[in-house]
Amino acid sequence: MSAVPRPEKPTGRFRRMLDRLSSSQEDLHSAELQEDTQAVGCTPISACDDRQIVKVTGTLRTVTLRPRAGVPALEAELFDGTAPLDVVWLGRRSIVGIEPGRKLIATGRISMSHGRRVLFNPKYELRPLGQE
Repeated sequence: MSAVPRPEKPTGRFRRMLDRLSSSQEDLHSAELQEDTQAVGCTPISACDDRQIVKVTGTLRTVTLRPRAGVPALEAELFDGTAPLDVVWLGRRSIVGIEPGRKLIATGRISMSHGRRVLFNPKYELRPLGQE
């Protein structure tokens, strides 16, 4: 038994407009973040593997102070529309500009912890507020 090929989606202007109107706000935001990732030349978080050196971008969804082994650690969740990434700065209680809703570019080596991607003490660049 062979699989029946699906017809391709029409890509006309009217079809794109209908897709945008029928998409949820979260889907639209995710698509926007994915386009931004591509435009800046970063790797999508979902494509990052363990021990890989990457450059990623996205929006900080949460920022919390959570001690690790008795050392203060500032943790943030970065989201690029494909997957979340935990960004952790060890020995820091706060960093000016690191706040929920802020966009940034982070570079470092990915590690996996409890099934989640983590980036420890990355090099980072805050995106200008006017571009958000």
